[in-house]
Amino acid sequence: MDLRDDARGLGPDLVALRRELHRMPEVGLTLPRTRDRVLAALQGLPLEITEGTSTTSVTAVLRGTAPRGDTAPTVLLRGDMDGLPVGEASGESFAAETGTMHACGHDLHTTALAGAAQLLCAHRDRLAGDVVFMFQPGEEGYDGAAHMIDEGVLTAAGHRADHAYALHVFANKLPGGIVTTRPGVMLSASHSLDVVVRGAGGHGSNPHTARDPIAAAAEMITALQTMVTRRFDAFDPVVLTVGVVAAGSARNVIPDTARFEATVRSYSAGHAALLPQLIREVCDGVAAAHGVRAEVTWADQYPCTVNDDDEAAFAAGVTRELLGEERFVPAPHPSSGSEDFSRVLAAVPGAFLGVGACPPGTDPDGAPMNHSPLARFDDAVLPDAAALYAALAGTRLAPEVV
Repeated sequence: MDLRDDARGLGPDLVALRRELHRMPEVGLTLPRTRDRVLAALQGLPLEITEGTSTTSVTAVLRGTAPRGDTAPTVLLRGDMDGLPVGEASGESFAAETGTMHACGHDLHTTALAGAAQLLCAHRDRLAGDVVFMFQPGEEGYDGAAHMIDEGVLTAAGHRADHAYALHVFANKLPGGIVTTRPGVMLSASHSLDVVVRGAGGHGSNPHTARDPIAAAAEMITALQTMVTRRFDAFDPVVLTVGVVAAGSARNVIPDTARFEATVRSYSAGHAALLPQLIREVCDGVAAAHGVRAEVTWADQYPCTVNDDDEAAFAAGVTRELLGEERFVPAPHPSSGSEDFSRVLAAVPGAFLGVGACPPGTDPDGAPMNHSPLARFDDAVLPDAAALYAALAGTRLAPEVV
């Protein structure tokens, strides 16, 4: 039985589901319409379904019915469901008009995972183990994976999952249909930095009588950008990007306070541990030089997404077997994106894979990237993505299914 052929047969239904989800993106941990559409897509399948209590998550367990030994494995497959607070400008005929957008392709993940559930349910008699389908809200900064783990998704089949996989589509960089992964660190850790600089306001014509927080904040931003290139190895880098700067209300008034916010990315636990202290030292030092005070707030968000070496090699082999040798391209280095699937991989050996979904006729290097209001994803990748989800589980539980 060929999962890829089976998935092609589902193609029109998958495209219809994806476009329906795309029109109605929901943000955060509460996605009632998305949850209801997922439940409708799973209706009638031989699945044990539970819904989250702290979120609108959906967990579905498929019990394989093939003869199994004393230690039948369980495979977890994750698909995230949430959108972003981005107004869509993609020009797609099915674009959302809600002020929100599936700008990161989670509508494709949800659809492909629902398709994989249909494929694997059709072959449950060959599966010597169980599959957990993890439909997750709140990946975009809400730590939905942690909520689902707290509610027991890793042990939904009765014991801790043995293997875990997730796919993520990309609107640029990867050509359409290309699959990638790598052993070890796949995605960076993410951290948030908020700094409030407190000075003393005054008239813009007499800055010497004030303590200017704007000048100090500007110097802190420059100093922090320099620090991460001088205190950390270029081959284990740190990325610090300031995305918010706010101060003042009139051009000739020095305000009392200024603030800035940054996202920080790191690729090793050691560097993540050093960052808070070094950042405070820089901000405090600049503040002292300007006669102002810096209030630094640091928070760790998602840890590094780390693929198990053997699982990454397994996923590469399954991709080559299912889609062809030319469809797999190893990732040369980690990505600076971050993911809460990292929490699953910290507990269960597995792998996170990227799938190119750049529309045909579009230069992957010049296409709008994920999170852009212009991002477009080719839904022609859906059958292969569904088949790949299914093959990752099926090869673990019944190699002949693939």
